[in-house]
Amino acid sequence: MKKLYILCIALLFNLLCFSQARFYLVGGPHGASVKETNSIPGWDSTAKPNYKSRTGMNIGFIGDLPLNESGNLYFQPGLLFMGKGRKYAQVNDTLVAAINDTLLYNSSLVVNYIEIPLNFTYKISLGKKSRFIVGAGPYLSFFLNGKSTSEIREFSTNKFTKEETTLEVGDAPNKAKTFDFGVNARAGFELGTVLITGFISQGLTNFYNAPYDGTFKHRVIGASIGFGLYKTSAPKPKDKDNDGVSDDQDACPTIAGTAATSGCPDRDNDGVADNVDKCADIPGLAKYNGCPVPDTDKDGVNDEEDKCPSVAGSQKYNGCPVPDTDGDGVNDEYDSCPDKAGIVEFNGCPIPDSDGDGLNDKEDKCPTETGTLANNGCPEIKKDIVEQVNFAARNIFFDVNSDKIISTSLDALKEVAIILKANPTLKLSVEGHSDNVGRAAYNLSISQKRVNAVKKYLVSQGVDNNRITAIGYGQERPIADNNTPEGQAKNRRVELKLIQD
Repeated sequence: MKKLYILCIALLFNLLCFSQARFYLVGGPHGASVKETNSIPGWDSTAKPNYKSRTGMNIGFIGDLPLNESGNLYFQPGLLFMGKGRKYAQVNDTLVAAINDTLLYNSSLVVNYIEIPLNFTYKISLGKKSRFIVGAGPYLSFFLNGKSTSEIREFSTNKFTKEETTLEVGDAPNKAKTFDFGVNARAGFELGTVLITGFISQGLTNFYNAPYDGTFKHRVIGASIGFGLYKTSAPKPKDKDNDGVSDDQDACPTIAGTAATSGCPDRDNDGVADNVDKCADIPGLAKYNGCPVPDTDKDGVNDEEDKCPSVAGSQKYNGCPVPDTDGDGVNDEYDSCPDKAGIVEFNGCPIPDSDGDGLNDKEDKCPTETGTLANNGCPEIKKDIVEQVNFAARNIFFDVNSDKIISTSLDALKEVAIILKANPTLKLSVEGHSDNVGRAAYNLSISQKRVNAVKKYLVSQGVDNNRITAIGYGQERPIADNNTPEGQAKNRRVELKLIQD
């Protein structure tokens, strides 16, 4: 076991010594207790209340290894002596003492460990040299030694007896386990080189073999104060030519150079190493192998790529000036109207207005017919046409509770079909409405069926189906009072609305 202790200590020491870490000497008091579970009848009510925590101490070393460049995340392994265990105290009254001849019974279990906590810690700055720290992680404990002590005062003789037994490692009853594993957390303050923390640890494994069926797990709550001893630093990398670039990063490890050229010489200090610089004595650019940029007209385009090497231009036109006479962003080679500003979509020309009505073709719904701005460039719909359609709408009737159009309405609808066929730029919106008599869902359904019937009839008369929309609104849009028969009659209607396409 001693060899195992030495091996763990050596590994921990190597980890800290070959990194930029700090050592702390820490120590302090703590309270140790044992969480026991068993199946002994009445144990929870009779024996368990008499078990208390015992005072112990912790002392050892904690490392402090940074894990990121910002310096707020650390790995804190430790090597600590931890005194754990518990104590038991029972005082019997006269009646019980007379029966078992025991007036007082005290016992204690002391288990000492070499403990290695492996914590990951986060540090929050509170000032120039003070930080709040909080961390947690697992721990592994190695049994060092232990003992159990019992004290009895007899009732009959008032005699005091003390017995002490050494705790040993083994699998037999009353033996301890070699290893204990658990988790721990630590929080506190780092004040310069002083570390003041509180901690709690909880064992996760059974550390003791009792003569009865039971499990025993350590719990420790305590505090410690630590003092920084010294700070280690990483070994200095080898640098044969002493140029500040380590040999493992130096492309020329035996010749002094610069960091910018990976450790190789650079006589003209242009960032290109002499061994690849075609103009080693004249500062240049890596793009041109260390030579100056060949740019006669100084327009940023080198002469090999510049179609106008003696005239300053732009990269967009391969070193030539931008040919855009009218300044509309379309160069003259692609501009169909090079002397008149336009847009790219029309090859540099202004948006045309074919019918000359003041609305350009992109916004004009009738680009070949002179119209008005109010009607999106289309001619106004003639009043007599609108009146004919409105008349037809007022004379569309259906059988009661049906979508069948009565025959007297068909002549007016035929006129509407004739108007639509004669005016191909017109579209028609057929809108159906009802009164509020009956269920709203039924009214909506019948209104939709009726406008579908009107649309179907107009299509049967030769009107393109895509020029007609049919929408039933049911009772949603009344135009009169539904509380009177007259108002209800007005609300049961079909409206025909012309739309200029």
